[in-house]
Amino acid sequence: MKIPTLKGIIKRRILINFRAEPDSVQRLLPQGFRPKLHRGKAVAGICLIRLEHIRPKMAPEFLGINSENAAHRIAVEWDENGETREGVFIPRRDTDSAMNSLVGGTLFPGEHNRAKFAVTETAEGLDFAMESRDEKVRLELKATFADELPKGSIFENLDDSSLFFKGGALGYSVTHGEKHLDGITLQINEWNVQPLDVESVASSFYSDMELFPKGTIEFDHALIMQNVDHEWHAAADYPLSS
Repeated sequence: MKIPTLKGIIKRRILINFRAEPDSVQRLLPQGFRPKLHRGKAVAGICLIRLEHIRPKMAPEFLGINSENAAHRIAVEWDENGETREGVFIPRRDTDSAMNSLVGGTLFPGEHNRAKFAVTETAEGLDFAMESRDEKVRLELKATFADELPKGSIFENLDDSSLFFKGGALGYSVTHGEKHLDGITLQINEWNVQPLDVESVASSFYSDMELFPKGTIEFDHALIMQNVDHEWHAAADYPLSS
């Protein structure tokens, strides 16, 4: 039985966003999902999130755990009961927490792979690196705080971007059983993001030419939020066709 509600602090959440050709993204999605488009482009990315004091909602703060986590995700839409719904499809989750890895997919929705994280934060920005223990995923980011999105982004401004990603609160994660996707909803009462000026970014997942042939994906922009109260709510599983 999954824990219905967890709470804690998002100490730091970075959304690294790429614009991609819809056909390339569609091939990665389970049946029923389609890319959520913005100005004709699919939007894929990585959520890098440091969680602190995570615990069941009624438990005291001192029982909470801290962790660094990464989720590769794709903005999606699907039809349900005659309505169009939106969220994110998460083909890969990584964490430095043995607990997250142990209970992910059972008590906590979403199976997590173990990874090593190295994060250096300053008043101007941050350096971030991650490598999964199975050596399948590597990520590097170097960025400073900014006031505006970079020129060339498919998003007109910060408000345009903020509204798009705020809609991705419901996430569906891959499971090893391949019979369903684990569902979870992130509830943030005070949504506030700031742009990042990205000096360099590299992701082995999005640079994989077998998944994304040359010219089908490129970096768009990155956002950050800090010190945010939040809750995690388990959502119904998404069944997969056999």
